[in-house]
Amino acid sequence: MVLLIVVGMIMKATCNSVEMYAAAHTFYWVGHLGLIYVIDVVVADTTTLRNRLIIMGINYTPTISSTFAGPKIAELFLKNVNFRWAFGSFCIILLAFCIPVMVIFIMNEMKAKKFGLAPEKVHNRTIWESFKYYFVQFDVIGLFLTSAGWALLLLPFSIAATAPNGWATGYIIAMPILGVVLIASFVVWEKFFAPVPYFPFHLLADRTILGACLIYGIMFASIFCWDTYYGSYLQVVHFESVTTSGYILNSFSLMAAFVGPFVGIAIRYLGRFKWPSFVGVPFLVLGTALLIHFRHPETAVNWLVMCQLFNGIYSGIWSLTARIAVMSSVKHQDVAVALAIWGMFGGIGSSIGVAIAGGIWTNMLPTELAKQLPESAKNMTATIYGDINVQLSYPAGSPERDAIIAAYDFVQKKMIYAGCAFIPLCVICLFMWRNIDIKEKDAQSKQAKGMVF
Repeated sequence: MVLLIVVGMIMKATCNSVEMYAAAHTFYWVGHLGLIYVIDVVVADTTTLRNRLIIMGINYTPTISSTFAGPKIAELFLKNVNFRWAFGSFCIILLAFCIPVMVIFIMNEMKAKKFGLAPEKVHNRTIWESFKYYFVQFDVIGLFLTSAGWALLLLPFSIAATAPNGWATGYIIAMPILGVVLIASFVVWEKFFAPVPYFPFHLLADRTILGACLIYGIMFASIFCWDTYYGSYLQVVHFESVTTSGYILNSFSLMAAFVGPFVGIAIRYLGRFKWPSFVGVPFLVLGTALLIHFRHPETAVNWLVMCQLFNGIYSGIWSLTARIAVMSSVKHQDVAVALAIWGMFGGIGSSIGVAIAGGIWTNMLPTELAKQLPESAKNMTATIYGDINVQLSYPAGSPERDAIIAAYDFVQKKMIYAGCAFIPLCVICLFMWRNIDIKEKDAQSKQAKGMVF
């Protein structure tokens, strides 16, 4: 996973095209999410169910420092060096922090083999046999069907506006249809034909697991509807710098990281997670719905920060309680699989949110700009839409900047409405959870003993 992140960042540092950047971003996010998943599995293996959320909450507290350091570092790189060295520098920093951890894992694996606690691997397959073995074990066909299916289903929402005939363009019509066909084929393949299916349908028969997976996906779908273009909005509409807009955006993650350990401690002593999770509902409603009122040019930025903090509270609560809902509903040996499927729902939800936001942005903003811009600037509509630096180049109070702000205001409202539509679904998902007593689950656990917190 570290290798994938490093490869992705190196590609970003050296890229000269949108296509290469997209490929680099794919490598980076596969590695990034994979690394988070590995850390969660390690924590699950070294903690009891009651104490697990405490450690998981503590694990995300470094976000508090990066909230303040990240935007300033980004601005310094942008002004004094370039974006290429930003990615290059963090390749080195990432390796410097990860290599010692990797060495510890390798040393402990060697120690386990020495004492006969880990079975020796026997390599008696040819290269071709190994290829076939891992092709089946990793269910490459299933992975392709689900990845390609969701990509083809969601991508047209963002690119339809740039197609020759919009939604009437042949390939735009074909993509979502083919996406649905591939997703349906994936279900059939996994259910009836896959020798080693990677999607455990039997787990989703449990209403707690299904509810936890759905709330994680729906939560991110809602967030990414209104958050995807928030940074541009802050810079263009509220005249914030890269650093300040970064602070405002990251206040969301700051609050989520801050509440994490407290959520873990509360669940540890309460012993249940269902009803405490409902504490997040009012923050979801306030944090999302208040954006309808506050996201306009005349609003003071502190109100926007307040909404970010509200959103950070509920996302911090549910990211942890949904995890424990999944982990408490399976045997310990199935925790890794359950976490993987839960994480996949989060990824799909994020993609849906980005697709909705991208569809609104690309289909509405150019039209609204054309309406709002003065006659002297209407021929610049495409240029203004496509380049934030051009948008920022118009001074405050100029007819062009006022028109751009009005267009942003109109489009951002539509994104918030889309995000609000997911609120009732989140509440329904919480009611799906069983009221599991994790103290009792711990007492019945067959988890292997050792250095367990």
